[in-house]
Formats: sequence, structure tokens, C-alpha cells
Amino acid sequence: MNGFKITTSYNQEIRFECYTDTAPITSMAFLSILPFTRTFNHARVSGQEIWIDDVPQLDIIQENASIFTEMGEVVFGPTKPVRAKTANCFGIYYGEGKGLDACNIFARVVESDKQKLIDLGNHIWKNGSQALTISATILP
Repeated sequence: MNGFKITTSYNQEIRFECYTDTAPITSMAFLSILPFTRTFNHARVSGQEIWIDDVPQLDIIQENASIFTEMGEVVFGPTKPVRAKTANCFGIYYGEGKGLDACNIFARVVESDKQKLIDLGNHIWKNGSQALTISATILP
């Protein structure tokens, strides 16, 4: 496993590759909790992001952490340091964004799936929350 995919309620798949070099602990820990299905919401403050705060718990350190993300990047809030406001939050940026606190940036959308991610983000923004399934995948 070197990545994961989102499957939407209308069976569209969007693939992501993990940053195994810069965020190996977060990448491996996240892949270990797959698969799961959760209802994703649109962020109110942090920009063009879909997110959840009820992800299966991960006890991870801060690595490759920032509040600044690029389009298509995926973040997970570390539980250490304890003061982290984003602990155990999972977010996917489909456009510009700036987090409320440093999160571990551990993956990004596959280039050929960027438009699908933008479309999904805009759909959730305009139409409300959507259940998404996250599962492991092997990328070429």
C-alpha cells in the first residue's frame, strides 16, 4: 500500500499518494486504520477543505506539520503535542487553505484526479455533507 482512495456516494474514485519520505509515521498509521466511512463536511474557516473530526484515533507525533497547505494536500491532526487544536482531525484541501493549527501534511491527490477532487469539494460546499469511504490502494 502506498496510497489511498476516496469512493464517493456516486461511486467515483479519487486517488491519493502518501508522503512516505517526509511523513512516514503519519502515512503508515493512517493506512493502518483503513478502510472507514465517514460523513465529510465543508470547512468554515480554513478554506477550500473537506474534513472530519471523528476519524479513527491515531496516537501520532507532529511531522511535516504546517498550517499552510497546497491544493490537493491531505492533513491529519497529531495528538502530540497535547495542545494541538486539530488533534485527530482529517482534512483534504481541494483549493487554497490555511489550517487553524499545524497538522501533519502526509499525502496529496494524484495529478490526474485533481479535477475530480475540486468537483467533490465544490459539491459538498454547495450541497452539504457527504458520506465518503476511504480505503487503501496501490498506485502505479
